[in-house]
Amino acid sequence: MALFILKRLAQVVPVILGVTLVVFLIMQMVPGDSAVILAGEGASEEMIEDLRESLGLNKPIYVQYFEYIKGVVQGDFGNSLKNGKPVLEEITTRLPITFELAMYSIAITIVLGLIAGIVSAIRPYSWLDMSFMVIALLGISLPSFWLGILLMYTFSINLGWLPVAGWESPQHIILPAITLGAGGAAIVARMTRSSMLEVINQDFIRTAKAKGLKGYVIIFKHALRNAMIPVITVVGLQFGSLLGGTVLVESVFAVNGLGRMIVDAIRTRDLPIVQGGVLVASLIFVFVNLIVDILYRVFNKRIDLN
Repeated sequence: MALFILKRLAQVVPVILGVTLVVFLIMQMVPGDSAVILAGEGASEEMIEDLRESLGLNKPIYVQYFEYIKGVVQGDFGNSLKNGKPVLEEITTRLPITFELAMYSIAITIVLGLIAGIVSAIRPYSWLDMSFMVIALLGISLPSFWLGILLMYTFSINLGWLPVAGWESPQHIILPAITLGAGGAAIVARMTRSSMLEVINQDFIRTAKAKGLKGYVIIFKHALRNAMIPVITVVGLQFGSLLGGTVLVESVFAVNGLGRMIVDAIRTRDLPIVQGGVLVASLIFVFVNLIVDILYRVFNKRIDLN
């Protein structure tokens, strides 16, 4: 186990370098000039040039990139081009909000997905199964931003049950979490149903039934445990999708999290903020996938991680 974890941690380095390089090159291709945007309308060419020199934007691209990587290795993510604050300070302020939203959303994804998938597998081709699968298909098909606007219009504007936007109280969490977790719950439900149906038809389940074991013991101790490997994989991938989905959902519900910070930084070409935000999100995604691989071993002792 320890050897496997060390190997995976060693693989993080080239992954992160690749992520930073891709993001850096993409931001260079985005139309506009950071110095012009920051200087504002009416700024003279001399002012813009002085600003560009003070920010190091007049250096060759490869020099800017290597200086950034050198700073990251030393724990310095640079300063925001917009307000001059340290990028790490900005991220640590916004990240807890995004992480909290992601946790609530993944809880919705797992709970609703597992319940719907298990019920559908126990009663295949019944009206309940068909209803859950139709809802799951809708959940996969609907874009998160459209679902968020629909929920906002229904429960906030029309019914007045929940606040429209913000992140000040537990009531503010409900709509963004449902919006972000609905699509993942649909995917988990379909995968759970498929995996459970495959396991239920195997010989060891028929043997358990012949021994007279109770139904819930067969379903949860034998069938679900052996069906969890592909489900865990999907949940791990969905967590990565949730981190990406926060960009849209936080914008729709005006949540001041990491995703909204990255969107605002892209608009102003604030490269250090974009780089830092994507870097942190990538590290979280890599760490979650490491946990997923370890969980394989927990649910199936026959898997050798090394």
